[in-house]
Amino acid sequence: MLALNRSVFHKIFRFYYEGFRDMTVGKKLWIIILIKLFILFFILKIFFFPDILKVNFKNDRERGDYVIEQLVKPR
Repeated sequence: MLALNRSVFHKIFRFYYEGFRDMTVGKKLWIIILIKLFILFFILKIFFFPDILKVNFKNDRERGDYVIEQLVKPR
């Protein structure tokens, strides 16, 4: 069973490895996608989404109490 799983995973890996290696335009598109993801998740988070809980509360207990209060509080 282990040899079968290793063989299947090896075939899947080789399939994707060969496909990405032979790409020409696709490599450039993947580079663009990765750059955009980096900008979205790292750069924008740093500048536009500060950690409000760390700024407004001193310890984890106060942060946890605030989050629970916000989740349970009826609107």
